[in-house]
Amino acid sequence: MKFKSLFARTATLLFAFGLAACNKESQQITFEGKTMGTTYHIKYIDNGTKTLPKPELIKEQLDHLLDVVNQEMSTYKKDSQISQFNQMKEVDKPFVISADFAKVVAEAIRLNRVTDGALDITVGPLVNLWGFGPDKRLNKVPTQAQIDERSQSVGIEKFALDTAQNTLTKKVPNLYLDLSSIAKGFGVDKLAEHLESLGIEHYLVEIGGEIRGKGQNLLGKSWNIAIEKPEFAQASSSQITLPLNNLAMATSGNYRNYFEDEQGKRLSHIIDGKTHRPIEHNLASITVLHPSAMTADGLSTGLFVLGTEKALAVAEREQLAVFLILKTANGYETQMSSRFAALLEQR
Repeated sequence: MKFKSLFARTATLLFAFGLAACNKESQQITFEGKTMGTTYHIKYIDNGTKTLPKPELIKEQLDHLLDVVNQEMSTYKKDSQISQFNQMKEVDKPFVISADFAKVVAEAIRLNRVTDGALDITVGPLVNLWGFGPDKRLNKVPTQAQIDERSQSVGIEKFALDTAQNTLTKKVPNLYLDLSSIAKGFGVDKLAEHLESLGIEHYLVEIGGEIRGKGQNLLGKSWNIAIEKPEFAQASSSQITLPLNNLAMATSGNYRNYFEDEQGKRLSHIIDGKTHRPIEHNLASITVLHPSAMTADGLSTGLFVLGTEKALAVAEREQLAVFLILKTANGYETQMSSRFAALLEQR
């Protein structure tokens, strides 16, 4: 599954860094930087109605929050909480984690049920085996014996979360958690909630393509985002744009992060926890809109694993706003859930 350096996102922001303030009191503050192996961009409006901390202090606070998330949930940091848990071999021994870590794991477990098991944060050993995790290997298809051996440690039932005590417990020694399919979205939510706690009502936060917006830009309009088609589908209809007000957006796909096997077959970086192999279907990308970036992030991965028909069935059952780009014998098509269609009508 993800990475998440999961697929290079199809969602792009319509950043307008050169906007001029539409009144003398309002100004747009813009930050950017690097985090979680990718980049972040933040914009907020200071309309002069509240006394806010200086922008450099706000950026310092946001960077600190991101550092904390990385220290808790990054598998690329050897001393992070999640790396320490993954390295631990004892079973039935509670491992204390932060409240935020527990919150993200709890949501991943819930979304595992929502996506009929497709979102699985325990597939890390298989992601690494296929060459898409922090433990890089040659782009070579593993043997069935290697797959079977790693699969013994895969399964959402092979660990326990205690949200009262904020502990994780392994049921098998080689269990390996990977939150890259949901942690970037959590980071977006964390930054957005901090901005709101300061009294900021108009903002746009993006980390590696995961986006959350609220309020309006300097022109007094909702922040507009675009759902971008993959490069190979650009010749068809134009992008879909829609306002992002009190909503988050996440996109997953497999058309950039892949390798080719000895026969030239493209192998996706997204691993199906049931087959223990890269997913194989005609879905090119899926975009999810939801009030929570963390939830949208996890859903986009889980629904993408399911493929077009099952993803749409889950979206209708759960009333999720979902937009899909799929490859057919006649080229590329788009489909959407009824909830997504309703949001388009409200533009």
